[in-house]
Amino acid sequence: MIVLDEKTIQSMYKMDKAVADLKHLLKAKVEELVENPLRTVIEFKKHEASVLYMPSADLDKELMAMKAVTIFPHNRASGGKTTQGVTLVSDAKTGEHVSLVNASYLTRLRTGALSAIATDLYALKNAEVLTCIGTGGMAFEQVLGVLEVRDIKTINLVNRTKANAEKFKEKLIEFGVPSSITIEVIDEENKSETVKKSQIINCSTRSETPVFDGDDIQPGTHVNGVGSYLPHMREVDHKFICRADKIIVDDFHGATEEAGELIHANEQNDWSYDQIHGELKDAYVGNVTARENNTEITFFKCVGAAYFDLAVAIGVYETAKQQNLGQHVTI
Repeated sequence: MIVLDEKTIQSMYKMDKAVADLKHLLKAKVEELVENPLRTVIEFKKHEASVLYMPSADLDKELMAMKAVTIFPHNRASGGKTTQGVTLVSDAKTGEHVSLVNASYLTRLRTGALSAIATDLYALKNAEVLTCIGTGGMAFEQVLGVLEVRDIKTINLVNRTKANAEKFKEKLIEFGVPSSITIEVIDEENKSETVKKSQIINCSTRSETPVFDGDDIQPGTHVNGVGSYLPHMREVDHKFICRADKIIVDDFHGATEEAGELIHANEQNDWSYDQIHGELKDAYVGNVTARENNTEITFFKCVGAAYFDLAVAIGVYETAKQQNLGQHVTI
């Protein structure tokens, strides 16, 4: 078995590879070459935390994976990681367990890669202004995903704790985000005006109340919502849901069972799940339309599904074999 820690994975597996591997799995899912059972979620309400167990299989490559990820937001107060995960990769021909992969970075990376694919399909081609609402654990790779597909000139950072937004800015600079990109930390009282000037908005929070006013969204804006993944969470308001011309979800079942903003909207009289434009896999292969004009308001809602983690876990495992990386252990 090949064991891969986060540092090794980060050194060999970047956003461009994740995007390519996810595109392969999206196409395979359309072709019914992916098995994706429902995931299991256990909540620990005392700690406002949860654990997710997510199995899946690629019938084409004959590899399967089981991911276990824990999300404990209060760990941040003591300097610990909020999101921690591992993925077990197994050979579907023999049943042999071939790799154990740290999944924390890969969870963030695959989510950023999904937003990259959605942004490429639905954001304005000339979009230059990106606003990030929330600068926690999932937000960094969300920025990298957008930078992968658009020539961004300005990144605005909005966070309840301004100091965390400042640290996030420094992290982007240290990572090597081009100096030609202006990075601004925005005060909460200036959020409304910032949203109005944005062409792409990334929401990466665990908020239970909407993080912007839907009336502030201007024609042509694309929003990626990846932070809320439980029914009681809502990053966007009902006004925005009703204003959106196209709502794309990563996985229809997951989104209608777990995306709080969509669940809430479906309970109202003026919107239903029937108004979801389609899944990202169908948009990628052209079964549903991408952006059709410069005034459409578009929304990509992502709650996660096991086959997305399968895509990057297989990608990392295959790369490690090719480059002879990781620890080879017998269990």
